[in-house]
Amino acid sequence: MANFGFRRLTVVAPFAPHWREARSAVGAPELLQDATETATLAEAISRSTLVVGTGTLTYRRPEQSVVSLPDLGPLVSLEIARGGRVAMIFGPEKHGLTREDLSYCHLLVEIPTDPRQPSMNLGQAVAVCLYELASRAQLAEASASGAGSNERNPSAASDRLDLLAGVVEEVMLAAAYSPSSMRDANRHDLRLLLRRLSLRERDLRRILGLFRRILWRLKRVPKGQ
Repeated sequence: MANFGFRRLTVVAPFAPHWREARSAVGAPELLQDATETATLAEAISRSTLVVGTGTLTYRRPEQSVVSLPDLGPLVSLEIARGGRVAMIFGPEKHGLTREDLSYCHLLVEIPTDPRQPSMNLGQAVAVCLYELASRAQLAEASASGAGSNERNPSAASDRLDLLAGVVEEVMLAAAYSPSSMRDANRHDLRLLLRRLSLRERDLRRILGLFRRILWRLKRVPKGQ
């Protein structure tokens, strides 16, 4: 991060209590000292309007759009030009991001690698991704400059999408949409669906109001009718 000019780090549920003093962070101890620590991924990305997950596709079937790393820069710059906030998520060294983690992501970025060795360790993956974003920043900013930098209807933040998902889930339960055994699967699919829709904040408020009204009406219907 220090090599390529990135400064905002959030660490989710770190393993060791002394991770802020990691000796391997040569020349960049302030990044660890100033980092935010959260208990959950949802909390870490709560204000982000574009969440990009990372990982190899060799052993997984993506449930969201996949972008090659060289194509990511313009998308990031465009989102920032619209007043949004972008988060790039890297998973643990051992197993990467889980399916649950990825359900919070709008996109999945793939690093082009030799098919004979698709996996990279965490440090290498972070360095390659941040180098790519930093090196393409000026070109991407130029392409985004005329594409809505004065936008007054920003993308909906992750925590707002989760708020809407919670209300929709309540409606589904009140309407007996599916058996309780499907609740976790429905929650996962709903989280992915709302991110695929690329909702703006104004649209989210309208949809949220609609589902709250539906929920209110459903709760007024006497049981058995």
